[in-house]
Amino acid sequence: MGFNAADLPTASNSHSGHPSFLYLVLLVFEAVLEVICVCLPGYMAAQRGMFDAEAQKLVANLNVTLFTPCLIFTKLGSQLTAEKLTDLAIIPVIFIVQTIVSYLCAFLVARCFRFKKRQSNFVAAMAVFGNSNSLPISLVTSLSQTLTGLHWDRIPNDNDDEVAARGILYLLIFQQLGQLVRWSWGYHVLLAPKERFLEPHEHDSSRIEQGQAEYTDNPEQSDPDEPLIRTRSSDDLRRLSNGTLSGSTFPSGEQTPVTARTYSYTKLSADDEDGGQTPTAIDHLPHGRLPRQNSGDALSFPNLEAIRRERWSERSLINRWKHSVRQSHRRVSQYWEKKTSAAFSRLPTPVQKSLSSISLWTFRFFHGVWDFMNPPLWAMLVSIIVASVPALQRLFFAEGFVRNSVTMAINQNGQVAVPLILVVLGANLARNTLPKDALDDLADKKEERNLIIASLIARMLLPTLIMGPILAVVAKYVPISILDDPIFIIVCFLLTGAPSALQLAQICQINNVFVGAMSRLLFQSYVIWILPSTLILVMCALEVLEWASATT
Repeated sequence: MGFNAADLPTASNSHSGHPSFLYLVLLVFEAVLEVICVCLPGYMAAQRGMFDAEAQKLVANLNVTLFTPCLIFTKLGSQLTAEKLTDLAIIPVIFIVQTIVSYLCAFLVARCFRFKKRQSNFVAAMAVFGNSNSLPISLVTSLSQTLTGLHWDRIPNDNDDEVAARGILYLLIFQQLGQLVRWSWGYHVLLAPKERFLEPHEHDSSRIEQGQAEYTDNPEQSDPDEPLIRTRSSDDLRRLSNGTLSGSTFPSGEQTPVTARTYSYTKLSADDEDGGQTPTAIDHLPHGRLPRQNSGDALSFPNLEAIRRERWSERSLINRWKHSVRQSHRRVSQYWEKKTSAAFSRLPTPVQKSLSSISLWTFRFFHGVWDFMNPPLWAMLVSIIVASVPALQRLFFAEGFVRNSVTMAINQNGQVAVPLILVVLGANLARNTLPKDALDDLADKKEERNLIIASLIARMLLPTLIMGPILAVVAKYVPISILDDPIFIIVCFLLTGAPSALQLAQICQINNVFVGAMSRLLFQSYVIWILPSTLILVMCALEVLEWASATT
C-alpha cells in the first residue's frame, strides 16, 4: 500500500523533499531486512551441509547462464528506446571514473598499510569491483516501492514498477561493464594465483615444501635418472618368444590360458550408429548354416539377423542423405577455395599482403569478441536489437500471442534471478563450506585483519567521500536527461559504497587466493556494515536530488 509525501513527517521545511531521518532509517532497514530474509535460507542450508561450495558454484553458474539473461532481456527490451540509448552513454563514463577513483583509494590504503604486491592487488580487487547485481537490485526494488519522489516527470504516468524497472536497467549495464573488467583484469592480474608472485628460488622451495621435487612412483628407485617406466629388454623378448617369462611356461602349440572375465555393456561404435556393418557372430557363420530356434530360447540368431536387417533398412536412407550432404558441402568448399585462391593469386603482391593482414586482423578481432561474449552479454545485445526495432519491441512486449507465451515465460525465469543470487550470498557467508587449507592461507591473523580493514576502507568509505561531490556536480550542471531521473542518482550512490562483488569469492576459490580473508570480508560487508552504509548512501542521494532540483 502506497503513501503520500504529505503524510510523512519531515525534519524541517528545507528538507521536505524526503522523509525524516527516523522514517528513512525505517525504510532502509526494511529494504536491508528483506535482503537478509532472502539470504537466510541459503545460509541455513549451507550450515546444515546441504549447500556446499560445489553446489554454490553450480547454482551461480546456472543463474548467470539462464536466469540473469532472461532478466536482462525483459528489463532492457521493454525499457530501452532509440532515444534512451544515447542517454545511457553516460553510464560507461561514470563507471570508468568510479573504477579509477576506487583503484587510487586502494593504492593509497595499501601504501599506508605497507602491503606487499599480492596483498595490494587483493585490496585493489576488493575496492574496484563492487556489487552491482544482487544487493543493489534488491535495494532499488524495495526503495522504489517505499520512497516517494522517485517518479520521473519526463515520463507520463510514471509509477513504482517503472521506477524499479529503470533502476534494474541501470544496474544491469553497470554489472556487465564490471563483468568485463572483473574476469579479465581481476581474474588474471589482481587475484592471480600465488605462484605468479613468487621469485624463481621461491618456486623451487615451494615445490620442495609440497613434496613435488622428491616425488616418485617407484619407492625402490634409487637412481633419479632411471626411468620410472621400465621397458622389456631383448633378453625378456627372447625368453617370451621361447615361451618363458617370469617363471611362467606356455608350451608351444598348447592352448593359451584364458582368464575368466566379466564384460560390461558398451555403446555401439560410430560405424554401428551410422549403419555400418560391424562383423558379428552372425556374419561369420556360413550362409544357410544359421542355428535353429529352440523352444526355450527367447531370442535366437535368426531373430537377431532380422532385427539387424530391419535396422539397416531404416537407417540406410538417412545415412545416404547425410553422406550426400557431406559430399556436397565438401565439393562446394573445395570449389570455393579453388576459385578464391586463383583470384587471390592474380592480384598484385602489395594488395595480397594488405588483404592478408586485414583478414588476419578481422579473424582475430571476431575470435576475441566471440570468446569474450557470455550469456548476459548476448542477452543485452539481443535486447538492444529488439529495442532498436519498434516492430520487434511491439511483437515481444505489446499485448498479443508472443507476449502472452514467449515473453511471459522469459519473464518468469527472470524473476528467479535476484532471489537465487541472494540465496547464494547467504550460502557464501557460511564458512563451513570452505576447505580448511583455503581458510588458513594467511598464517598471520593480524595481516588478515589488516587486509579486511583496508578493503572496507577502500571499498565502502573513501570512494563515497570522493564520488559523492562529483555526482552532485554532474547531476546539477551536466545537461543530460538521464541525470534528472531520481532512481539513477540513487543507483550511482549505492554503487559508490556497495560491498565487494560476490563473484570475487568465486575467483578467490578458483585461484586459491585469500579465501579465508574473502569469507570474513563478506561477513563484515553484508552483515555488519550494510545497514549504516546503505542509510548514509540513500540520505546523500536524496540530498543531492533536492539540491540539484532546486532553482538558483
